[in-house]
Amino acid sequence: MEAFISSLAEMATATGGKLILALITLFLGNVLIKSILKILKKSKLLDKAEGTVRTFTLSFVKISLYVLLVISVIGIMGVPMASVVTVLASASVAVGLALQGALSNLAGGIMLMIFKPFQLGDYVAAAGVEGVVKEVTLFYTVILTLDNKRITVPNGSLMNTNITDFSSEELRRVDLSFACAKSESPARIQELMLEAMKANPQVLSDPEPFARISGSSNEAMEFTVRAWCKSEDYWSVYFDLTQKITEAMGEHHVQAPAVRVMTETH
Repeated sequence: MEAFISSLAEMATATGGKLILALITLFLGNVLIKSILKILKKSKLLDKAEGTVRTFTLSFVKISLYVLLVISVIGIMGVPMASVVTVLASASVAVGLALQGALSNLAGGIMLMIFKPFQLGDYVAAAGVEGVVKEVTLFYTVILTLDNKRITVPNGSLMNTNITDFSSEELRRVDLSFACAKSESPARIQELMLEAMKANPQVLSDPEPFARISGSSNEAMEFTVRAWCKSEDYWSVYFDLTQKITEAMGEHHVQAPAVRVMTETH
C-alpha cells in the first residue's frame, strides 16, 4: 500500500511539474509571439511591402507561431508526437471535410496575394458588398463600408466573384442625367450645364466636360452630363455638380418636364 501511495505521489509530482512547465511555456510563448509580431509590424522589410501582402504575411506568421507553440506544449506534457500524428492521420478525412471551406479561403488568400486585384485603401465592390479594403488575412478580407460597417468577406468568395475596384485608376468619370420641358432650347440647357462644370475646379478640362441631349419623350428632354475628375474627388464632384446644375437651371427659370394628366372617362 505504501509503495502504491509512493508511486502515485511520484506520478502526481511528475505530472504537476510537466503541467507547470507547460503553462509557463504557454505564457512565455504567447508573450514572445506578440513581441515578434510587434517587431515585424515595425520592420522596414514589411513597410516596403504592399498593404495586402503585409497583412497577409502577419496573419500567416501569427498562425504558424501559435501552431508551433501548441505542438511544443503537447510535447512538454509528455504526449508522444507519434500518437498525435496517428490520431491526426486517422481523422484526416473528417478534418479535411470540416476545413474544406477554410482551405478554400486560404487558397483564395494566396491567390489575392499573387494577382492583387486590389490594394489596401481601395474602394471596391465584390461579393455583394461595397467599401474600403482595410485588411487581408489568411482566410478573410475586411471591408469597411461608407456608413462605417465592418464586413468580413471570405477570401474564397472574393476569388470566385467579379471585383470592381473604383480606386485603381487615376481618373474617374461622373455621369449625371437631367430633364427639362421640351419647350426649352437644347443649346441653352447644354451651355448652362457646361458652365456649371467648368466652374468646378475639380472637374478636369482634359478630357473635356460633356453635356448633350440623350433622349426625349412627349413631356421632356433628357440630358446626359459627363465630367472627368481624379478618383479621390469623385463623390465631391458628383454631389457638387448635381447641386450646381440644378441651381443653375432654377436661376435661369428652366421649366420642369410637363406632368401628364390622366383623365378617366365614365
